[in-house]
Amino acid sequence: MTDEWGDGTRSVHAGLPAPEPGQPFLPGPVFAAPYHLDPWRGPEASPNGYGRPDNPTRRLLEAAVGELEGGDCRVFASGQAAITGLLLALLRPGDTVLLPADGYFPVRAFATATLEGIGVRVGFVPTAGPYPSFEGVRLVLLETPANPGLDVADVPALAVAAHGAGALVAVDNTTATPLGQRPLELGADVVVASGTKALTGHSDLLLGYVATRSAELLDAVTAWRTTTGGVPGPFDCWLAHRSLATVDLRLGRQTANAEALARLLAGRGDVTGVRWPGLPTDPAYPVASVQMRRMPGVLSFDLGDADRVARFLDASRLVSAATSFGGLHTTADRRAQWGDDTAPGFVRLSCGIEDAADLVADVTAALDAA
Repeated sequence: MTDEWGDGTRSVHAGLPAPEPGQPFLPGPVFAAPYHLDPWRGPEASPNGYGRPDNPTRRLLEAAVGELEGGDCRVFASGQAAITGLLLALLRPGDTVLLPADGYFPVRAFATATLEGIGVRVGFVPTAGPYPSFEGVRLVLLETPANPGLDVADVPALAVAAHGAGALVAVDNTTATPLGQRPLELGADVVVASGTKALTGHSDLLLGYVATRSAELLDAVTAWRTTTGGVPGPFDCWLAHRSLATVDLRLGRQTANAEALARLLAGRGDVTGVRWPGLPTDPAYPVASVQMRRMPGVLSFDLGDADRVARFLDASRLVSAATSFGGLHTTADRRAQWGDDTAPGFVRLSCGIEDAADLVADVTAALDAA
């Protein structure tokens, strides 16, 4: 595949095998635990020896995601499996890791419950900074745009500073997706993400991945996954690969819907704290507009209290209450109920692919009713 192609072309063709008469564009899932082995050469004779480390359906998906991210990829059973696997594969007792203070809550909980318990020093830094010195730090994890607050980190600048101090840089690319942002090209050493969300976008599977251009880092992540067994099943891999073909179209509609709703919400006196990196008035806009290739379909705002959020969701016909983002259907989530350090009325809204005019009308009516 060539980067001269547009996002739609790259997404449709990513990871497909060479055309062969009589064969499908994307082969069906291969279900296998053991495979036939060569009686003489054993597993050296084939890339498939046993289902935990080896699966051709999984390898095709890894090729596809790797092409989109611009590196080599390993997929995991979930985004949480990918990011915890990356952290445990790279960090040792005595190491220091810096994590986003406003990032995905389960990662922060894992850091304090598990990483500190094995002797890793954990520091938390807001995504928008200010950042401390990176001297003595092993790994800097950035989540940009951050989930759920949508602040943005300056990846190129932070990568230069971290590398100058001898630290590695990982970027959680879940919110942006590789069509919205390519961290490896911005200087990051490794990308980690949940493929559950906008990348696959149909709300029907769990998936995570790690991508890198470093053979050393890839080997460490591969060995960790093989040893711990956190692999996705072949059917989920096939579903994910099939879904990648439409990611450009889905993201285009989601971004347009997010812009329409962000402008609506920003103009209402009964809504506060509207955040979307694509708004010129947003604090993240100066960095996001330079760094990102497209804006996410996720925005956030505050309705004041939990009861008003519930009334808003009850009144809406198009916005469903659900905890995830990036799917075909517009959803909203009051993040405080999951342990995020957010105000009681803070809402993360994920735009689906409905018509923008319908969404604007529905959200307007629901807010008026609430």
